[in-house]
This record gives sequence, structure tokens and C-alpha cells, in this order.
Amino acid sequence: MGSAASIDLREVRKQDLNHVWHPLMQYEGKSEDDLLVIVSADGCEITDSDGKTYLDAYGGIWNVNVGYGRDEIVDAVYEQMKTLPFYPMTQINVPAAQLAGRLAELSPGDLNHFFFVNSGSEANETAIKVARQYGRATHPGESRFKIICRYKGYHGFTMGSMSATGQVRRRAPFEPLAPGFIHVELPTDDDHGADEIARVIEREGPDTVAAVLAEPVVGGGGVHVPPDDYFPALRDVCDHYGCLLMFDEVITGFGRTGKLFAAEHWGVVPDVMTIAKGVSSGYLPLGACAVTEKVWSAFLGGADEGKEFAQVSTYGGHPTCCAAALANLEILTRERLWENSETVGAYLLARLKDMSSPLIKEVRGLGLMLAVELQNEDGSELDRERTNKFGSALRDAGVITGKMSHVMVGSEPVFTLAPPLILTEEQADRIAGAFVTALRAIS
Repeated sequence: MGSAASIDLREVRKQDLNHVWHPLMQYEGKSEDDLLVIVSADGCEITDSDGKTYLDAYGGIWNVNVGYGRDEIVDAVYEQMKTLPFYPMTQINVPAAQLAGRLAELSPGDLNHFFFVNSGSEANETAIKVARQYGRATHPGESRFKIICRYKGYHGFTMGSMSATGQVRRRAPFEPLAPGFIHVELPTDDDHGADEIARVIEREGPDTVAAVLAEPVVGGGGVHVPPDDYFPALRDVCDHYGCLLMFDEVITGFGRTGKLFAAEHWGVVPDVMTIAKGVSSGYLPLGACAVTEKVWSAFLGGADEGKEFAQVSTYGGHPTCCAAALANLEILTRERLWENSETVGAYLLARLKDMSSPLIKEVRGLGLMLAVELQNEDGSELDRERTNKFGSALRDAGVITGKMSHVMVGSEPVFTLAPPLILTEEQADRIAGAFVTALRAIS
């Protein structure tokens, strides 16, 4: 591969259109010029093939926590590739062991044991298997296989994690999905609290429910922050019925919400926690499923008891990916980036809430995990044409954001923000300014 200047960009666009299958995109009528060709990145900014620079307010896809261009991570990857580029977890590799130890130091409570995989989807798939095996091991004679999840939650693209996902349009093309997944509404200040999950467990039969799986703050489903009493009460519900509380911290982990892990906002320690994204800031793919000592002990037994966890991941615990994660965590903890996420996130949230327009339905979020939901002047959902025009105006103003997609029927006019945690107040002002410009474009 040559430098950006030596690449035939027209040929690249042609190859992409003819051969690359991008996610969530309709190819009927698609042209070569619909997407940007991103050629470089540094800090919070990305640059396209035309030399235009954009503020990446989506942080890749919720994951470039420490920002782009971190030489420490690049150097760690290079050195590891020279010494041991790959070896599976059938033996010990140094970076995986060191990373597990570091994660045990950083994670809430006694989440001390880590099964490494390649992505958040695989981490949640692993958690589902862990919950079911744990349920059978600790409640002999019962069939604890059901997982209670929430509508709008996203847990991944594999069959099990997609079955746990509560997003209608993502699920529909692949149904019927795996059995044993029950969905409840997200909590509000007035309704759908932890007591609703208790009622569902009673209806289903406590001897059939293995776990409750939840994002502490729902991400791709529109950034929904729970009431402060929700997760402490849910912890009590799970303890009462003997089922596991599992937190999907794939997006929220590693400083995104203003704490190192979102669980810390409510002083709750889950039995199982899944991580990915910010663990390596996207420099290389990595995920993990973490469990407490209580859960870990259920997998201990004699050689002939079959209690071991019978799952293998070829690339899980990849030494080079773990080396990248170790360097990433060194940066994140040395710079205490969750504190900047809290401070600049609150500043950006206030700037966005200061916008005065009948087109704004709600601005919400926690730390540097935010969303702006739009509406028509009469309070109805913003139509698709103006929703698309708003997104284009943001990009024209030099800011890349996320957008809720394939969660519900309709235009889904929710624009999401998850910039690198190194974001400055000046850059936050640029984001807010782009939203003001985009609002004018559709007014």
C-alpha cells in the first residue's frame, strides 16, 4: 500500500463499491462517491482523501477512547509482532496474562477472571453461555436458561447476542432467533423499574431464569441513562432470585461515562461484565467476559465432572491485541481520561441543552456519551428527508456523529456523540456549533 498521494482513489472507490459490503447500507442506487475515503487520523480528527479534516464526534464507533495517533500503542504492537505475533490460549502468552491482571486491578469489585475474545458481540455471546452453565451448575434439577434483557438495548451481531438485543429492525430479518430471551421496557423516572423485572421473573418461574443482561447506559438504542435507584434495586432483585446480574460495558467501559466503568455511578458490582471497544481504543480488536469469584467457582471441579467452560476462541487473547490494550490502558489511566470525560462531557451537554429550537425533542447523556433527539415543529417524529438533511449538514460543518439506526420503525432522528475522551472544550464548542448550523439547515 502506498502513500495517500500515490493511491488511485477512483480505483479505490470502484473496488469498494464493487466488493466491500458495508453494514446497514442499501446498495440499490449507491454511487462511488457516497462515502468518504478516510486516509489518516490524529487526536480527535480524521482526514479524508480530499484533505478535509473532520472532528470525529463518534470516536470511530464509540471506541477510540484515547484518541488517534498514539505512538505508544503503535510501538507496543510493533515490538510484540517482532517477538511473538500470535499464539493461542492453549498455553500462556505474556501480554494476555499481564492484561488480565491489569483488568482485575481496574474492574469493579472482584471481577477477577477474564475470558478473552475478539469483540463485544463475542463477549456477550460468552456471557450468555456462562450464565446458562452457571445456572445449571448452581441450581441442580432446575433449567435456568432464560435471559431477561431490555428493549432498545444492543448486545451484538452473533445469534445469541442478537437474540438478547432489543432492537426491532435489527432482529426482524434473522428471526426466529434463539429461544429463552425475554425483553422488558427501559426504566423511566416513573415506570418500568426493577420491580417490573421481579414480576417477569415470577411469571416466567424463578427456576427458569439464569440472568438479567443490561447496558448500564443504553448506547446504540439512543443513549438512555437510568434513574439512580434502578441498578441498586436490580442488584437486590437478582440476589433475591439467585440469578446473575450481567453488565454490558462494551461501550460504557473505560471512561466513556465519566467513570472508569459505568457501574461505579451506582456502586453496583455485576456478577458478569463484558468489555471491548475502549479496552484497546480500536487500535486492534479485543473483547472479554469478566466474572466474579462466585461465578468462577461454579466452573471448578474434577476432570470427569464436565464443569470446565467448553469454549475456544482462536484469536481470543491474541498477544498483539493484548499488547495494544496494555499500552492503551497505560495512557488512559495515566491521563485519567474518565475525569476529562466527566468534565468536558458535562460542558458539551450544557452547550447542547442551551440550543433553543422547536426541532429539539431531548438532549441527554452521561460523560462523553450523548444524544440529541429531533422532532417536527408539531412534536411528531422528524421526517426522514429532514433527518437525512440534518446528518449531511453536520458532516458539511466538519463533524462526524453517529445516528440511531435499525432500532425502531421510522426515521430514528437521534444523533449520538461519543468522541475521544481527550476532547477539549474548544472542540466541544465546534460540535455544538455544527448542531446549530444543522438546525438552521432544516428550519
